[in-house]
Amino acid sequence: MEDWYVLYTKPKKEKRVAEELSNIGIKAYCPMIVETRQWSDRKKKVTVPLIPSYVFVQLPEVERSKAFSVQGIVRYMYWLGKPAIVYNREITEIQKWIKNETMDFKLQNLSPGDKYTIKEGHFKNLEGIVNEVNGNRVQIILKGLGLKITMQKKR
Repeated sequence: MEDWYVLYTKPKKEKRVAEELSNIGIKAYCPMIVETRQWSDRKKKVTVPLIPSYVFVQLPEVERSKAFSVQGIVRYMYWLGKPAIVYNREITEIQKWIKNETMDFKLQNLSPGDKYTIKEGHFKNLEGIVNEVNGNRVQIILKGLGLKITMQKKR
């Protein structure tokens, strides 16, 4: 099975780009998560991309230009002068993590701004900054990965 290439998209076009790529026969994956957004008069759950402006595609290298037939794609991402590649196992880990959005942790009087090292799960041993503490939930920013994760206290 082939690895995945990383496409950079125009802002807020990730979902549409992934759908249109699938429609023309290119296997595309845009990991989506549900977030609660607060407005002045209400809260609402919205589905947003896990990694804004990125879509993963799986296709032979010689067919990479085929993706540009879809509007909203800016370019492929590169690493050290070669197209950036994400391995199948990494995509699988992202999919597993999305299915189980909350992680367990031991509450230790955490406050926003505190550093916290994750002790278990897919992000074990990664250090993050506490962004928000709300009852039994803690939101942590993993700067190295550009991710914001939510963990829930063990009951």
